[in-house]
Amino acid sequence: MKQWMLVLMFGMVAPVFSQDNDSIIKAGIVAEQDTTKKHSVKTATILSLALPGAGQVYNHIAMPKGKKKAYWKVPLIYAGLGATGYFAIKNHQEQKALKQEYINRTEHNTYGDEYLNYDDSGIIQLYQQKLNRRDLLFLGMGLVYLLQVADAAVEAHFVKFDVSDDLSMKIRPAFIPLSYGRPASVGLSLQFTFK
Repeated sequence: MKQWMLVLMFGMVAPVFSQDNDSIIKAGIVAEQDTTKKHSVKTATILSLALPGAGQVYNHIAMPKGKKKAYWKVPLIYAGLGATGYFAIKNHQEQKALKQEYINRTEHNTYGDEYLNYDDSGIIQLYQQKLNRRDLLFLGMGLVYLLQVADAAVEAHFVKFDVSDDLSMKIRPAFIPLSYGRPASVGLSLQFTFK
């Protein structure tokens, strides 16, 4: 009797351990599990925050074949960051040179060759101009950075978005017949077609 109990218990437990990882057995019907990994908007945003352009590459890899289009944005992102960074640093260096020129003129009464055509007020105006441009360029660099993060987040929402020909909207004339004492009428019907 003990042997039969053992065989019966083993017979009940064995199907549980022999179950495939890719399927679930419910009421005798085998249903396949969804093995597709969901694309994460949070991951795309974090990647883009950590390394500019990484969110776009992450989105590009997750896009279905034929719709891949996110990788081309990476050179534009780095061009925007590089250009604004380069000109911001250049304006900062010129601003420091103008400041030193003004100090040399007022304290040491020496004039640099580069700024001989400018008087003291001209040097101050140039200094202020370079300072303003530097600040605006740093602001522009921050704006490019934030735009690429927003782009990665928005594009991550649309990675699996279906825009096939099966989705459509049609406007057609419609005739509404007599019903419940109301007269017949003519109008427009709006027809949506989904997959």
